[in-house]
Amino acid sequence: MQVGDATVVITGASSGIGRATALAFADAGANLVLTARAKNPLRAAEKECADRGAQALSVPADVSSEAAVREVRDRAVDAFGRIDVWVNAAVVGAFGPFLVVPLADVRRIVDVNVMGYVYGSRAALEQMRRQGSGVLVNISSVTAFAPTPYNHAYVMSKAANRALSATLRQELRLDGARDVHVCTVLPAAIDTPFWRHAGNYSGRKIVPMPPVYPPELVADTIVNLVRAPRPEMIVGGAGRVLRVPATLTPGLVERLLAHYIDRTNFAREPAPEHDGNLFHPWPGTEAVDGGWHGRRLTAVRGAAAATAGALVATGAIARQLFAGRRAHKSRARARARSGFARVGTG
Repeated sequence: MQVGDATVVITGASSGIGRATALAFADAGANLVLTARAKNPLRAAEKECADRGAQALSVPADVSSEAAVREVRDRAVDAFGRIDVWVNAAVVGAFGPFLVVPLADVRRIVDVNVMGYVYGSRAALEQMRRQGSGVLVNISSVTAFAPTPYNHAYVMSKAANRALSATLRQELRLDGARDVHVCTVLPAAIDTPFWRHAGNYSGRKIVPMPPVYPPELVADTIVNLVRAPRPEMIVGGAGRVLRVPATLTPGLVERLLAHYIDRTNFAREPAPEHDGNLFHPWPGTEAVDGGWHGRRLTAVRGAAAATAGALVATGAIARQLFAGRRAHKSRARARARSGFARVGTG
């Protein structure tokens, strides 16, 4: 698909990955329909896109409301006649032990991160099926295949996003809708305001675990997926390296990630309990990045370190597998010798 003059709807467009994606599409010449809860930051994003030469429209909405999401869809069609791309990027989260995070917060995360994607996907695909073409992009996370502790509702929702995309691809394929694509983007830790805006019941300050990648890297991936759709794309070298061990030895990766997250995702600095931006927009939500220095050079260095660590882990996994096979062969030889002895003495 040609990105220039395409109509792109982006949820969660007021900050972070959503806003970076809006700016990337603006630079590519797309028409933009931006939505988020925070009205002033959303208007600022609209103006920033317009300053880059794009036609942009902001429609404030809470994606946990099906009616609000449909209104965004209808406003986009009224303004530009069609929807070529829909990006579900709105997200909320809450850190803390499973038995401590309030159930109302868990429900809110599911409403935004899961049902918001369901509403967005349905609204988008209804229009794209009528048109005969389009690209739906759902933002998941590497935690969808490598879960982490103390962020259970977010991790659960990202696994659901990935599963939703897979089932939609299956249905579209069976229906013969070859020009309607569903793509899943799975970022590693990204330098966005999310880490400050998320609810926090851990008692400690939340920081992104290294390596931290710039949101522009995710935005560029999304734009390129529209040009050449693929089912899934991992963003960040650490996530790509982690995928194979997470598939082959999930138990080992669970144990390693548990210790790694406990050491790196929570600072020693204490923090008060709060529900973050779960129920109301957080002040200062207009930033693309979170000030965590997730620039490309930092990301490259971090990825190199993560790759080295992953190679060590992979070596350990390989040794375990080799030892397992060797033990299996030894048991097989022992059984064979035992059987021969029984035959010989019978």
